[in-house]
Amino acid sequence: MRILVLEDEFISRNVMMEILSPLGHVDTAETGTEAVEKFRKAIEQGEHYDAVFLDIMVPEMSGQDVLKNIRMLEEQFGIFSLSGTKVIMTTALGDFGNVKAAFKQQCEAYLIKPIDRDKVLSTLDGLGLIRKK
Repeated sequence: MRILVLEDEFISRNVMMEILSPLGHVDTAETGTEAVEKFRKAIEQGEHYDAVFLDIMVPEMSGQDVLKNIRMLEEQFGIFSLSGTKVIMTTALGDFGNVKAAFKQQCEAYLIKPIDRDKVLSTLDGLGLIRKK
């Protein structure tokens, strides 16, 4: 599995890396712009991400805007619906407006911080991304 994590806080980024690394290849980004560029390069190289975890409050471009860009890039490259990347918002913002906006932009899940291993793994399992042995 290929995963991209957008998280500007060092500790949160490391926690996500610790949880996700056993599942596959994990790239990280600290800014929204960096995340969109990594996503674009992965698609161009034919190695799209299976999952992207987006914090909403990050420098340069919000996680909500990154989500919009991800869906636009997928459309440009002919990636639609079920074959698209599963996007999971990971944020302290649990208000209705942010949750509604994220799902309107087609995120698959929304996790309220603090994030822990069980939340992440059960979300990935629910999205069919954890392969059972």
